[in-house]
Amino acid sequence: MEALALSPILVRPVREQLEHDRLIRLLQVKLRRKYDASINPGAEQNVPVGSGPGAIYPDLVLYSLEHGRRLQGVVEVETGESVNHLEALAQWTHLGKLRAAFHLYVPAAMVDVARRLCEDNHVVANEIWSYHTIGDQVRFTLVHRSRETPSSRPASPRPAADASRIVKKPAAPKSVKSAPKAKPAKAAPKAQKKAKAAPKKGKKPAKASSKRR
Repeated sequence: MEALALSPILVRPVREQLEHDRLIRLLQVKLRRKYDASINPGAEQNVPVGSGPGAIYPDLVLYSLEHGRRLQGVVEVETGESVNHLEALAQWTHLGKLRAAFHLYVPAAMVDVARRLCEDNHVVANEIWSYHTIGDQVRFTLVHRSRETPSSRPASPRPAADASRIVKKPAAPKSVKSAPKAKPAKAAPKAQKKAKAAPKKGKKPAKASSKRR
């Protein structure tokens, strides 16, 4: 029930659903060169991303080939009818917020619609691929690659170091500015000049007294 609630496309036409699941299996074989690729075709819930009520079941879940099997990316394959606003809100927005790359595959005729839906709903799709079928063969073409990658998102320690530098810089000039402000010494010479001028005023009455005699 939880996985069904994520996608408004609950029932695809049988023919379209078969094509959808065939594309998933083709991508699983193609991506196995780089990843440990697991799939959730149709209504199957084989490999979740997350746990509990918030678990998501993308079409493909990509793990690293290393021992730790670290989550590297998720893939969602859409058909012509599932490239719409409801699907973008229900699934793409959640997949775009993961700390793993989100790859979106859409029919070649729906590329512009998919781009517009990603922009309108603020969905970060690291890669958008188009596909078209020629007979039994399917060709995939990369049409969009986002500059924002999961590895570049957690680059938060640098701002903390810069903030510490900014705090240290104003501390030094404050101590320097406080020292030169002490300029009361210049007032002393003015007082000395007044003191020298005072005795001159005292000599004048002495001259006046001598003339009267």
